[in-house]
Amino acid sequence: MTASSSPAASLARPDPIRVDADVARALAEDIGGGDVTADLLPHDATASAVLTCREDAVLAGQDWFDACFRHMDPHVVIQWRAADGDRIAADQVICMLHGNARALVTAERSALNFLQLLSGTATTTARFVAEVAGTRTRILDTRKTLPGLRMAQKYAVLCGGGTNHRVGLFDAILVKENHIIAAGGIDRAVTAGRTLHPRLLLEVEVETLDELRQAIDAGVDRILLDNFSHENLLEAVRIADGRVALEVSGNVEIASLARIAATGVDFISTGALTKHVRAIDLSLRLQLD
Repeated sequence: MTASSSPAASLARPDPIRVDADVARALAEDIGGGDVTADLLPHDATASAVLTCREDAVLAGQDWFDACFRHMDPHVVIQWRAADGDRIAADQVICMLHGNARALVTAERSALNFLQLLSGTATTTARFVAEVAGTRTRILDTRKTLPGLRMAQKYAVLCGGGTNHRVGLFDAILVKENHIIAAGGIDRAVTAGRTLHPRLLLEVEVETLDELRQAIDAGVDRILLDNFSHENLLEAVRIADGRVALEVSGNVEIASLARIAATGVDFISTGALTKHVRAIDLSLRLQLD
């Protein structure tokens, strides 16, 4: 895997206020009353550092990485050799730093935590996206994110070539089984949603083909097919006939993506992008000036 153009390159950078808040929490958690090990170093010592990726990956999280070091040393020099969304090869040097040695060692773990986690999310997403390449299907994330890091992980999904679902409970309506029961049926739930929030995307989760037909008749924007068999997915695509976008969710594995996409559905959503994340192996080595 070699460096390539970034799928996130044309997207807006992460909100710096959110990034700073994430980083402030992380540093406060790690440093507490002070880095007692860094106290062993001279206050005026400076150092250089080289960041290497030890495995093939997709990079994500530069803004969080940079902010960790700049919180500790506003004058630190950070030179990136790759951008968020780039594919990184094993043993590739991706960043070089120079600054106060105490600041570098204090910020190191928090900075790597962000970059390893978010690159892990981007790398997993890229693997899922590759499985549906050449089809109309797009890979969606979910709300199954690490508490407090939802926006960071959703940004990483974009770096991996995925697509964001709703951010939270406030920016789209997703009517599930319990909502339908409480509202008195799909039609009533949809009518209430259109009345209260007419500008929001309105999606309904269905478990049967009959519920699918009800949702189509109700005029929803998208239908979530929950745990449908392969045969029922094919029938759902036939019934919808392009009148409404179809999303597949439930027991989605990477091995099944291509087969699901081949049915002609519009989206596959999975919490695996943000919930089952393995950190990317990164190494930061210092050298005193």
